[in-house]
Amino acid sequence: MNTISDLLWVTDAKYAENYKLLIKFNDNTTKLVDLQKHLYGEAFEPLKDIEKFKQFELSDWTVEWKNGADFAPEYLYKIGV
Repeated sequence: MNTISDLLWVTDAKYAENYKLLIKFNDNTTKLVDLQKHLYGEAFEPLKDIEKFKQFELSDWTVEWKNGADFAPEYLYKIGV
């Protein structure tokens, strides 16, 4: 069973370049996350417009966009380098 200390969430995110975000997690790990090939499906297609992609905000646990699109922090952690 997961405890609160096992949960992962985003504590900071900055636009890097192209479709890449520099994301800091609550375990103090920072990863460069390239989302370009992950922008498919109804919620993510509009984010292929780079200006819309850049307009993300932090929610309580991850990055999210005005249209409601978001990625689970565990997924961002997994695909980040």
